[in-house]
Amino acid sequence: MLQSLSIRDIVLIQSLDLDLANGLSVLTGETGAGKSILLDALALALGARGDGGLVRKGCEKGEVRAVFEVPKPEPEGLKSLLADQGIEHEGELLLRRTQNADGRTKATVNDLPVSVASLRALGTQLVEIHGQHDDRALVDPEAHRALLTVFGGLEGKAADVADAFAKMRAEERKLKALQAEIAKAEEERDYLTASVEELSQLAPELGEEEALASRRSTMMAAEKIASELQAANEELTGSAGPTPIIAHVIRRLERKAETMPDFLPAVIEALDAALRHLDDASTHLDGALRETEFSPQELESAEERLFALRAAARKYSVAVENLPDLTVRMADDLSQLNAGTERLEAFELGAAEARSRYDALAASLAEQRGHAAAALADAVMAELPDLKLGEARFLVRTEIEPESRSAEGTDSAEFWVQTNPGTNPGPMMKVASGGELSRFLLALKVALADRGSAPTLVFDEIDTGVGGAVADAIGARLGRLADKVQVLSVTHAPQVAARANEHLLISKSGSAAGEFGGTRVRVMDSDERREEIARMLSGASITPEARAAADRLLAS
Repeated sequence: MLQSLSIRDIVLIQSLDLDLANGLSVLTGETGAGKSILLDALALALGARGDGGLVRKGCEKGEVRAVFEVPKPEPEGLKSLLADQGIEHEGELLLRRTQNADGRTKATVNDLPVSVASLRALGTQLVEIHGQHDDRALVDPEAHRALLTVFGGLEGKAADVADAFAKMRAEERKLKALQAEIAKAEEERDYLTASVEELSQLAPELGEEEALASRRSTMMAAEKIASELQAANEELTGSAGPTPIIAHVIRRLERKAETMPDFLPAVIEALDAALRHLDDASTHLDGALRETEFSPQELESAEERLFALRAAARKYSVAVENLPDLTVRMADDLSQLNAGTERLEAFELGAAEARSRYDALAASLAEQRGHAAAALADAVMAELPDLKLGEARFLVRTEIEPESRSAEGTDSAEFWVQTNPGTNPGPMMKVASGGELSRFLLALKVALADRGSAPTLVFDEIDTGVGGAVADAIGARLGRLADKVQVLSVTHAPQVAARANEHLLISKSGSAAGEFGGTRVRVMDSDERREEIARMLSGASITPEARAAADRLLAS
């Protein structure tokens, strides 16, 4: 409930601090005293559009503060909004709105800065302001459907429908993604098939390019040195080479060694050592020649393989070392494409099952909303005779469109009225006049009671244009509403004012020369209240008869 309202420098209000009680509080006063200013200030605190013209003349800024007691249990919508904004509370919320004369505004909740949009969303959870031309809850069919849900106690079923809708959409997204994937793959089927066949025949191996390039370099180098090695070997071992010559010399010296034993053995030994070294060199040359031996076909084959690998790498725009991975990946893509039909069937089945579950839940919710619509229409109709709308009809027009799926369901609802027999019914906002609309609204709010209502309801001159028994019926219904929620009513009807738990008088302070004449509000005691109701009954001149009538109203 709204506990207090503080206003500084807004239009005619210089400084106002107002404490509000539970139940029904009425605000009365002469025309022009500032009742509309008070509601404009409250609306500003609740996130209404700011205007520099609201700032009192001569001031740089104005401010409105509204303190609310958080209802228990805390409504889910309010809890979610506070959590999203990171706002903590200990049972109270302070909404503050500062309006600068240059048009800029600042909003805070419990001294935490918030956007005006967030303040407005929070304000709608705390207060509803209704008047003759208010259309917030009446003109939007989406709001009508939500009211039916709350009236019928169907919040849990509505949550199940929303959950089923989210899961259905998730399954449909998965199906569409797979369909797009298969369609794209189908466009590439021929390319994938040819590519997989080509790469499979090529059969690239990891590290193959490096090994081939190294072997090719070795063979090309060996081709150049082999002839040099062969020539060197021939010069060492050929008939004109040193090996046969030294061997021949050793044989000749060995025959003479017996005749010259003092120095020939040393010569022969040195020549033997030289011959052994020449034999070792010849052996190494033979080994080198064997190492350089290769088939020209092997070199040609290595070059062809290397060129084939590099050509494939250029064709598929990858490095040669990535060709094996590309082969596996393309084969997998082709395999998945071939298996796509089975996957598609499974995804189609999943989407169909999710849709079937949603349709069943939505149909059940629509049926129960239909029952709630009939019950709400009966409840509103029961209120109309006392409000002098006995010839009128209130209807809740529902329609089910199974293909119009949404998180809220497949049905729609709209409040219609028929104001006189023989006339065509139509949407309430279009058919009902101002006075009729206010009474339809009141009947609707009474029928809904504390279901689908904010914890604080404000009615701005809802009794305009009616009097007598109708005004008394309006007062009675406001009183019944006040048993469930906090009700504030700006009224000109003494029958309404007499039923209040608290009566506040709005007046203008006197203005002498150079003195500001502002708006003030005060809670009246019983005597003052009697005089105010008598004034409302008789006008400027209060008669004994008016006071007696006021006493009867207060007593009743």
